[in-house]
Amino acid sequence: MSREHRITQVFIELADTLVDEFDVVDFLRTLAEVSVELLDVDAAGLMLADGNGVLQVMASSDDQVELLELFELQQNEGPCPECFRIGAPVVNTDLRRWPEFAAAAAAGGYASAHAVPLRLRGQVIGALNLFRSSTEPLTDEDLALGQALSDIATIGLLHERRHRGQQELAEQLQHALNSRIVIEQAKGMLAERAGLSTGDAFTAMRSYARGSGQRLSAVAHGVLDGSLDTSELLTR
Repeated sequence: MSREHRITQVFIELADTLVDEFDVVDFLRTLAEVSVELLDVDAAGLMLADGNGVLQVMASSDDQVELLELFELQQNEGPCPECFRIGAPVVNTDLRRWPEFAAAAAAGGYASAHAVPLRLRGQVIGALNLFRSSTEPLTDEDLALGQALSDIATIGLLHERRHRGQQELAEQLQHALNSRIVIEQAKGMLAERAGLSTGDAFTAMRSYARGSGQRLSAVAHGVLDGSLDTSELLTR
């Protein structure tokens, strides 16, 4: 399959997820994963601003890059916080501009990092982080596609806002962030119970949610309160 064909297919698949039972956390995790698939990058993550305008990690393509993103926020340095502050892409910048982040990125195997904003009517609500093991510049084509994926994320959030009755955007984003916390807790619990990696635990919960027509957050609550049989989840 050509890259162009796959891009078309991915955008159709993403559009198909924008239904009444739209799951923000699952949708953004999928966007992080397809960013790695379609762009010349090795990892990706999405950050959203909470009700107080503070960035929070919302989705990552893998656990390793999630830790790096958390470090980025803790130190308040790196391409993603800067992208959020200025509302414009931060790409092909020497990581030595952010010494502590550069060291953490190198320890994780990444030589370059980039970020494109999630914008809503002039308001920046988050950013897409892109990591590469190479120092080769991100091409204009990949930058344009990365921005398109960020725009899809924004469209998805707008769709969810309408579904929830035009609630305030900050309230909507806070709800999504709260759901992510529950999912992270359930992911860790399931991983410990079943002897899985946290990545495999997340995949199992997401597959079960999709197969049973439930929201990922509902499945996570079932794992945490014991109402969902772990063996049934893993079997499905």
